[in-house]
Amino acid sequence: MIWWYLAIFFLALALSAFFSGSETGFYRVTRVRLALDGLGGDRVARWLLQLTNHPALFVATTLIGNNLANYLSSLAIVLLARSLFVGEAYTVELVATLLLTPVVFVYGELLPKNLFYHAPNLLLRRSGPLFLFFVVLFSPVSALLWGLGRALQRLLGESPDHVRLALARQELERMLLEGEEAGILRASQQTLAQNLFNVAGEPVSKFSVPAARFPTVSLADAKKDVLRLARRQHLCELAVRGPKRKILGYLRVVDLYLDPAEEISLHHLHQLPVLSHDDTAGSALMQLQSQRESLARIEDSDQKLVGFVSVKQLTAALFEG
Repeated sequence: MIWWYLAIFFLALALSAFFSGSETGFYRVTRVRLALDGLGGDRVARWLLQLTNHPALFVATTLIGNNLANYLSSLAIVLLARSLFVGEAYTVELVATLLLTPVVFVYGELLPKNLFYHAPNLLLRRSGPLFLFFVVLFSPVSALLWGLGRALQRLLGESPDHVRLALARQELERMLLEGEEAGILRASQQTLAQNLFNVAGEPVSKFSVPAARFPTVSLADAKKDVLRLARRQHLCELAVRGPKRKILGYLRVVDLYLDPAEEISLHHLHQLPVLSHDDTAGSALMQLQSQRESLARIEDSDQKLVGFVSVKQLTAALFEG
Protein backbone atom coordinates (compact mmCIF):
# COMPACT_ATOMS: atom_id res chain seq x y z
CA MET A 1 0.00 0.00 0.00
CA ILE A 2 2.94 2.33 0.62
CA TRP A 3 3.75 2.28 -3.08
CA TRP A 4 0.17 3.30 -3.88
CA TYR A 5 0.40 6.22 -1.49
CA LEU A 6 3.70 7.29 -3.03
CA ALA A 7 2.14 7.01 -6.50
CA ILE A 8 -0.77 9.22 -5.39
CA PHE A 9 1.66 11.76 -3.93
CA PHE A 10 3.78 12.00 -7.09
CA LEU A 11 0.65 12.12 -9.25
CA ALA A 12 -0.62 15.02 -7.15
CA LEU A 13 2.78 16.71 -7.42
CA ALA A 14 2.71 16.32 -11.21
CA LEU A 15 -0.83 17.71 -11.42
CA SER A 16 0.10 20.67 -9.23
CA ALA A 17 3.12 21.39 -11.42
CA PHE A 18 1.05 21.05 -14.59
CA PHE A 19 -1.79 23.36 -13.58
CA SER A 20 0.44 25.91 -11.84
CA GLY A 21 2.73 26.14 -14.85
CA SER A 22 -0.18 26.27 -17.30
CA GLU A 23 -1.73 29.14 -15.40
CA THR A 24 1.49 31.16 -15.69
CA GLY A 25 1.87 30.18 -19.33
CA PHE A 26 -1.65 31.34 -20.07
CA TYR A 27 -0.88 34.86 -18.90
CA ARG A 28 2.45 34.90 -20.74
CA VAL A 29 1.52 33.29 -24.05
CA THR A 30 1.40 35.44 -27.18
CA ARG A 31 -2.07 35.32 -28.68
CA VAL A 32 -0.77 36.51 -32.04
CA ARG A 33 1.43 33.43 -32.28
CA LEU A 34 -1.50 31.18 -31.37
CA ALA A 35 -3.57 32.88 -34.07
CA LEU A 36 -0.84 32.36 -36.67
CA ASP A 37 -0.43 28.71 -35.69
CA GLY A 38 -4.19 28.28 -35.84
CA LEU A 39 -4.33 29.77 -39.32
CA GLY A 40 -1.60 27.32 -40.28
CA GLY A 41 -3.88 24.41 -39.41
CA ASP A 42 -2.82 23.74 -35.81
CA ARG A 43 -5.98 22.56 -34.02
CA VAL A 44 -4.47 22.71 -30.56
CA ALA A 45 -3.46 26.34 -31.12
CA ARG A 46 -7.02 27.11 -32.21
CA TRP A 47 -8.46 25.62 -29.03
CA LEU A 48 -5.93 27.44 -26.88
CA LEU A 49 -6.82 30.67 -28.66
CA GLN A 50 -10.46 30.05 -27.82
CA LEU A 51 -9.48 29.64 -24.17
CA THR A 52 -7.60 32.95 -24.19
CA ASN A 53 -10.77 34.59 -25.49
CA HIS A 54 -12.71 32.98 -22.61
CA PRO A 55 -10.32 33.38 -19.66
CA ALA A 56 -12.97 32.47 -17.07
CA LEU A 57 -13.07 28.89 -18.39
CA PHE A 58 -9.28 28.61 -18.26
CA VAL A 59 -9.09 30.00 -14.73
CA ALA A 60 -11.87 27.69 -13.55
CA THR A 61 -10.05 24.65 -14.96
CA THR A 62 -6.73 25.56 -13.31
CA LEU A 63 -8.52 26.33 -10.04
CA ILE A 64 -10.22 22.93 -9.99
CA GLY A 65 -7.02 21.17 -11.02
CA ASN A 66 -4.90 22.84 -8.35
CA ASN A 67 -7.45 22.11 -5.64
CA LEU A 68 -7.63 18.47 -6.72
CA ALA A 69 -3.83 18.21 -6.69
CA ASN A 70 -3.62 19.77 -3.22
CA TYR A 71 -6.28 17.42 -1.88
CA LEU A 72 -4.54 14.35 -3.32
CA SER A 73 -1.14 15.39 -1.97
CA SER A 74 -2.57 15.98 1.50
CA LEU A 75 -4.38 12.67 1.40
CA ALA A 76 -1.25 10.82 0.28
CA ILE A 77 0.87 12.40 3.02
CA VAL A 78 -1.64 11.46 5.73
CA LEU A 79 -2.05 7.86 4.51
CA LEU A 80 1.68 7.43 4.09
CA ALA A 81 2.38 8.73 7.59
CA ARG A 82 -0.21 6.42 9.13
CA SER A 83 1.15 3.38 7.29
CA LEU A 84 4.77 4.03 8.28
CA PHE A 85 4.28 5.10 11.90
CA VAL A 86 1.93 3.64 14.46
CA GLY A 87 0.80 5.69 17.41
CA GLU A 88 0.51 9.45 17.82
CA ALA A 89 -0.81 9.69 14.28
CA TYR A 90 -1.67 13.38 14.54
CA THR A 91 1.87 14.36 15.47
CA VAL A 92 3.33 12.24 12.67
CA GLU A 93 0.90 13.67 10.13
CA LEU A 94 1.78 17.21 11.16
CA VAL A 95 5.53 16.61 10.96
CA ALA A 96 5.21 14.83 7.60
CA THR A 97 3.17 17.73 6.22
CA LEU A 98 5.74 20.27 7.39
CA LEU A 99 8.60 18.25 5.86
CA LEU A 100 6.94 17.67 2.48
CA THR A 101 5.42 21.15 2.04
CA PRO A 102 8.71 22.65 0.73
CA VAL A 103 8.95 19.79 -1.78
CA VAL A 104 5.43 20.49 -3.04
CA PHE A 105 6.11 24.23 -3.17
CA VAL A 106 9.38 23.95 -5.10
CA TYR A 107 8.49 21.17 -7.56
CA GLY A 108 4.74 21.72 -7.73
CA GLU A 109 4.64 25.53 -7.82
CA LEU A 110 7.90 27.44 -8.11
CA LEU A 111 9.81 25.39 -10.70
CA PRO A 112 6.95 24.87 -13.22
CA LYS A 113 5.89 28.51 -12.94
CA ASN A 114 9.45 29.58 -13.67
CA LEU A 115 9.70 27.25 -16.68
CA PHE A 116 6.39 28.37 -18.16
CA TYR A 117 7.29 31.99 -17.48
CA HIS A 118 10.41 31.79 -19.64
CA ALA A 119 8.97 29.54 -22.39
CA PRO A 120 5.18 30.02 -22.38
CA ASN A 121 4.52 29.45 -26.08
CA LEU A 122 6.54 26.25 -26.33
CA LEU A 123 5.40 24.59 -23.09
CA LEU A 124 1.74 25.60 -23.33
CA ARG A 125 1.64 24.38 -26.92
CA ARG A 126 3.11 20.98 -25.95
CA SER A 127 0.91 20.58 -22.90
CA GLY A 128 -2.14 21.90 -24.72
CA PRO A 129 -3.78 18.53 -25.58
CA LEU A 130 -3.60 17.38 -21.95
CA PHE A 131 -5.00 20.67 -20.71
CA LEU A 132 -7.86 20.50 -23.21
CA PHE A 133 -8.62 17.02 -21.86
CA PHE A 134 -8.97 18.46 -18.36
CA VAL A 135 -11.10 21.31 -19.71
CA VAL A 136 -13.61 18.75 -20.98
CA LEU A 137 -13.29 16.60 -17.85
CA PHE A 138 -13.91 19.51 -15.48
CA SER A 139 -16.49 21.25 -17.68
CA PRO A 140 -19.53 20.50 -15.42
CA VAL A 141 -17.87 22.11 -12.40
CA SER A 142 -16.27 24.85 -14.52
CA ALA A 143 -19.70 25.77 -15.85
CA LEU A 144 -20.93 26.31 -12.30
CA LEU A 145 -17.93 28.52 -11.47
CA TRP A 146 -18.38 30.44 -14.71
CA GLY A 147 -22.04 31.05 -13.90
CA LEU A 148 -21.12 32.22 -10.40
CA GLY A 149 -18.56 34.61 -11.87
CA ARG A 150 -21.11 36.06 -14.29
CA ALA A 151 -23.57 36.53 -11.45
CA LEU A 152 -20.97 38.41 -9.40
CA GLN A 153 -20.12 40.60 -12.39
CA ARG A 154 -23.76 41.57 -12.80
CA LEU A 155 -24.12 42.16 -9.07
CA LEU A 156 -21.02 44.34 -8.84
CA GLY A 157 -21.48 45.96 -12.23
CA GLU A 158 -17.95 45.11 -13.33
CA SER A 159 -17.36 44.23 -16.95
CA PRO A 160 -14.50 41.94 -18.02
CA ASP A 161 -13.90 44.11 -21.08
CA HIS A 162 -11.58 46.40 -19.13
CA VAL A 163 -9.51 43.42 -18.04
CA ARG A 164 -9.34 42.07 -21.58
CA LEU A 165 -8.22 45.44 -22.94
CA ALA A 166 -5.55 45.63 -20.27
CA LEU A 167 -4.36 42.14 -21.12
CA ALA A 168 -4.26 43.02 -24.81
CA ARG A 169 -2.12 46.06 -24.10
CA GLN A 170 0.27 44.05 -21.93
CA GLU A 171 0.60 41.47 -24.69
CA LEU A 172 1.40 44.11 -27.30
CA GLU A 173 3.98 45.71 -25.04
CA ARG A 174 5.57 42.33 -24.38
CA MET A 175 5.64 41.52 -28.12
CA LEU A 176 7.33 44.84 -28.88
CA LEU A 177 9.88 44.23 -26.14
CA GLU A 178 10.59 40.75 -27.50
CA GLY A 179 10.93 42.25 -30.97
CA GLU A 180 13.52 44.71 -29.72
CA GLU A 181 15.45 41.98 -27.90
CA ALA A 182 15.42 39.82 -31.04
CA GLY A 183 16.73 42.70 -33.15
CA ILE A 184 13.55 43.10 -35.22
CA LEU A 185 12.73 46.51 -33.77
CA ARG A 186 15.14 49.32 -33.05
CA ALA A 187 15.19 51.12 -29.74
CA SER A 188 13.64 54.22 -31.33
CA GLN A 189 10.76 52.14 -32.71
CA GLN A 190 10.18 50.56 -29.29
CA THR A 191 10.19 54.02 -27.70
CA LEU A 192 7.70 55.31 -30.26
CA ALA A 193 5.37 52.37 -29.64
CA GLN A 194 5.61 52.84 -25.86
CA ASN A 195 4.85 56.54 -26.19
CA LEU A 196 1.86 55.65 -28.34
CA PHE A 197 0.49 53.49 -25.52
CA ASN A 198 1.06 56.27 -23.00
CA VAL A 199 -0.23 59.18 -25.08
CA ALA A 200 -3.07 57.73 -27.13
CA GLY A 201 -5.45 57.42 -24.19
CA GLU A 202 -4.81 60.89 -22.77
CA PRO A 203 -7.43 63.62 -23.32
CA VAL A 204 -6.62 65.82 -26.29
CA SER A 205 -7.10 68.94 -24.14
CA LYS A 206 -3.87 68.00 -22.35
CA PHE A 207 -1.89 68.82 -25.52
CA SER A 208 -3.89 71.82 -26.68
CA VAL A 209 -3.22 75.56 -26.51
CA PRO A 210 -5.94 77.62 -24.80
CA ALA A 211 -7.94 79.74 -27.23
CA ALA A 212 -6.95 82.97 -25.46
CA ARG A 213 -3.25 82.23 -26.03
CA PHE A 214 -3.43 81.00 -29.62
CA PRO A 215 -2.45 83.68 -32.19
CA THR A 216 -5.19 84.67 -34.64
CA VAL A 217 -5.07 86.74 -37.83
CA SER A 218 -7.54 88.29 -40.22
CA LEU A 219 -7.83 87.75 -43.96
CA ALA A 220 -7.38 91.47 -44.30
CA ASP A 221 -3.96 91.39 -42.63
CA ALA A 222 -0.89 91.85 -44.77
CA LYS A 223 0.75 88.62 -45.84
CA LYS A 224 4.19 89.71 -44.63
CA ASP A 225 2.78 90.52 -41.20
CA VAL A 226 1.13 87.10 -40.96
CA LEU A 227 4.37 85.34 -41.94
CA ARG A 228 6.32 87.44 -39.44
CA LEU A 229 3.88 86.46 -36.68
CA ALA A 230 4.14 82.77 -37.59
CA ARG A 231 7.93 82.94 -37.63
CA ARG A 232 8.04 84.70 -34.27
CA GLN A 233 5.62 82.22 -32.64
CA HIS A 234 7.19 79.17 -34.37
CA LEU A 235 3.78 78.11 -35.72
CA CYS A 236 2.84 76.22 -38.86
CA GLU A 237 -0.85 77.14 -38.64
CA LEU A 238 -2.67 80.29 -37.61
CA ALA A 239 -6.35 80.64 -36.73
CA VAL A 240 -8.36 83.13 -38.78
CA ARG A 241 -10.82 85.41 -37.00
CA GLY A 242 -13.79 87.16 -38.57
CA PRO A 243 -16.28 89.74 -37.39
CA LYS A 244 -16.78 89.77 -33.59
CA ARG A 245 -13.62 87.62 -33.35
CA LYS A 246 -15.48 84.57 -34.58
CA ILE A 247 -13.08 81.83 -35.73
CA LEU A 248 -13.58 81.17 -39.44
CA GLY A 249 -10.86 78.58 -40.06
CA TYR A 250 -7.08 78.49 -40.24
CA LEU A 251 -4.16 79.22 -42.52
CA ARG A 252 -1.22 77.02 -43.35
CA VAL A 253 1.97 79.00 -43.33
CA VAL A 254 3.52 76.79 -46.01
CA ASP A 255 0.65 77.67 -48.38
CA LEU A 256 1.39 81.37 -47.94
CA TYR A 257 5.09 80.81 -48.63
CA LEU A 258 4.42 78.83 -51.79
CA ASP A 259 1.78 81.21 -53.16
CA PRO A 260 3.41 84.13 -55.04
CA ALA A 261 0.36 86.34 -54.43
CA GLU A 262 1.00 89.22 -52.03
CA GLU A 263 -2.44 89.08 -50.43
CA ILE A 264 -4.31 86.47 -48.42
CA SER A 265 -7.52 85.24 -50.03
CA LEU A 266 -10.33 82.83 -49.20
CA HIS A 267 -8.71 79.96 -51.07
CA HIS A 268 -6.01 79.91 -48.36
CA LEU A 269 -8.65 79.31 -45.69
CA HIS A 270 -9.02 75.76 -44.31
CA GLN A 271 -11.97 74.48 -42.31
CA LEU A 272 -11.29 73.62 -38.68
CA PRO A 273 -12.33 70.12 -37.57
CA VAL A 274 -14.16 70.16 -34.25
CA LEU A 275 -12.99 67.97 -31.37
CA SER A 276 -14.52 67.46 -27.97
CA HIS A 277 -12.39 68.33 -24.95
CA ASP A 278 -12.67 64.75 -23.68
CA ASP A 279 -11.64 63.09 -26.97
CA THR A 280 -8.47 61.06 -26.69
CA ALA A 281 -5.25 62.17 -28.33
CA GLY A 282 -5.18 58.99 -30.43
CA SER A 283 -8.67 59.48 -31.86
CA ALA A 284 -7.96 63.19 -32.45
CA LEU A 285 -4.81 62.40 -34.41
CA MET A 286 -6.61 59.80 -36.53
CA GLN A 287 -9.45 62.22 -37.23
CA LEU A 288 -7.08 64.96 -38.35
CA GLN A 289 -5.11 62.55 -40.53
CA SER A 290 -8.26 61.14 -42.15
CA GLN A 291 -9.53 64.66 -42.94
CA ARG A 292 -6.06 65.77 -44.04
CA GLU A 293 -6.17 68.76 -41.76
CA SER A 294 -3.35 69.96 -39.51
CA LEU A 295 -5.25 72.04 -36.94
CA ALA A 296 -8.48 71.50 -35.00
CA ARG A 297 -10.58 73.47 -32.56
CA ILE A 298 -11.53 71.97 -29.22
CA GLU A 299 -14.94 72.64 -27.72
CA ASP A 300 -16.39 71.92 -24.31
CA SER A 301 -19.72 70.26 -23.53
CA ASP A 302 -21.49 73.59 -24.23
CA GLN A 303 -19.87 73.78 -27.69
CA LYS A 304 -17.74 76.72 -26.64
CA LEU A 305 -14.23 77.12 -28.02
CA VAL A 306 -11.62 76.23 -25.39
CA GLY A 307 -8.45 75.71 -27.42
CA PHE A 308 -6.61 74.51 -30.50
CA VAL A 309 -4.48 71.45 -31.16
CA SER A 310 -2.31 70.63 -34.16
CA VAL A 311 -1.01 67.45 -35.70
CA LYS A 312 2.49 68.71 -34.92
CA GLN A 313 1.71 68.90 -31.19
CA LEU A 314 0.20 65.40 -31.12
CA THR A 315 3.01 63.76 -33.08
CA ALA A 316 5.62 65.56 -30.96
CA ALA A 317 4.05 63.96 -27.89
CA LEU A 318 4.51 60.54 -29.50
CA PHE A 319 8.22 61.08 -30.09
CA GLU A 320 8.99 62.93 -26.89
CA GLY A 321 6.75 60.89 -24.55
